[in-house]
Amino acid sequence: MSSIKGGGQVTANGEYTGNVPAKYRGTTADKLDMSALGREQVLRRNFRFISIVGFGCTLIATWEVVLTLLAQGLTDGGTAGLIWGFLIVACGFLLVFLSLAEMASMAPTSGGQYHWVSEFAPPSCQKFLSYITGWLCAMGWQCAIVSIAYLAGTIIQGLIVLNDTTYTFEAWHGTLLVIAITSFAILFNTFLAKRLPFVEVLILILHVCGLFAIIIPLWVLAPRRTAKQVFTEFNNDGGWNSAGTATLVGFSTTITSLIGYDCAVHMSEEIKDASATLPKAMITSVIVNACSGFLMLVTICFTLGDITSVLSSPTGYPFIQVFYNTTQSLPGTNTMTAILVLTLTASTITEVATASRQLWSFARDRGLPFSNFFGYVTPGWNIPLNAVMVSLAVTALLSLINIGSSTALLAIVTLTIGSLMSSYVITISCLLLKRIRGEPLPPHRWSLGRFGMAINIGALMFLLPVFVFCFFSLTSTVDKTSMNWCVVMYGGVMIIAIVYYVVRGRFYYVPPVALVNRE
Repeated sequence: MSSIKGGGQVTANGEYTGNVPAKYRGTTADKLDMSALGREQVLRRNFRFISIVGFGCTLIATWEVVLTLLAQGLTDGGTAGLIWGFLIVACGFLLVFLSLAEMASMAPTSGGQYHWVSEFAPPSCQKFLSYITGWLCAMGWQCAIVSIAYLAGTIIQGLIVLNDTTYTFEAWHGTLLVIAITSFAILFNTFLAKRLPFVEVLILILHVCGLFAIIIPLWVLAPRRTAKQVFTEFNNDGGWNSAGTATLVGFSTTITSLIGYDCAVHMSEEIKDASATLPKAMITSVIVNACSGFLMLVTICFTLGDITSVLSSPTGYPFIQVFYNTTQSLPGTNTMTAILVLTLTASTITEVATASRQLWSFARDRGLPFSNFFGYVTPGWNIPLNAVMVSLAVTALLSLINIGSSTALLAIVTLTIGSLMSSYVITISCLLLKRIRGEPLPPHRWSLGRFGMAINIGALMFLLPVFVFCFFSLTSTVDKTSMNWCVVMYGGVMIIAIVYYVVRGRFYYVPPVALVNRE
């Protein structure tokens, strides 16, 4: 090892093992967990239960995403498809995140899924499956930044259209807004990194208060659709062979609004008493967001008005048109929509934090090209600054795709869903196989008990079919502009990952299980 300015040391593979101030080193349980996982404490443990609940709730932004992606669900499924689909997806993801929460208690590490696969997969395929899962998570979370920043940026454009009918909706304007929003998020992940937990609590308050600031005017002012229309009328504008198929395709709205609570896992090395706090915070976030999302969904479905009219809104977002139809006021609509812009921008802050920690963690195990650079923790800052800045660069580059094709960029948005669900399937399958074989699991302070196997099976039964449908286009007949190119991008990245593994990765990648010492 060699010493560096500011305290701490660098190992032979370039990993910083810096001195973390005593108050940020966590509890005795954290130290034992890090020792068992073979890791050094290099990040500050400054998140507590409420701040990590806020982190999960505001990153996923369920009720906000339900509103912004309303058009997809209304096209395929309609209001009945949206509501019943939301309940199905919420129950399914509850099983998924119960499974992940238990694994988080067994191994609270920023690596998350790829670490768990490395520990729980059969020895014959541990290294390869762990490596592929690491790529899936890294890809999924980098794309997630683009996804949420794109939504926030194009909503701003939609507001401009509403207020200025002479404005032309230019793609490059959206790209600049994506870069600006992500750059703003970078400030919180660098200069204000020490205050990020406090910021997350404030954002959680905005997330909850913003929900009621929007639904109360809708309850009071908007015309009502009948319960029969809302709960029983399905829509099939995608031209599928049945309303059932259309509803399954329209699940993309509800899946996007409820996926990704493993975000908190990738912050686990910054959570105090992580093995106990993290699982409870994850499930609390799922329940809080599912309830708030369902409340918003039912409200908007009752107050939509004419569906055809709002779907053809020049703003590009039906919910903006609903707000305007309800308030008949530009200032009122602007205020209600600004709440979403603020919460989605806040979500971008947490997306950057998650994506950078996932990238950093995988790089410290040498799973990526330029791992020494990506896996470096800046002395004194105790954050993976290089990974944070790379996340900004990746987002800026991906957002440029919007200039040439908004369809291609939307495929990147969908790629987030496909990548994360793949990682869930692999991870839970490995845990289930271990349970079926009767092999002992690592000690954990938060357990599913005797229901563990049933919950794991239920999670996989939910994930496998919806994973297939996430690659479908909104319409049954497609051309190059309506095609969902996600499957092409997904396959392309997987081919690159496998080729890199064969050529170089298998020689350099250090599977986390090689460092584990639970004796």
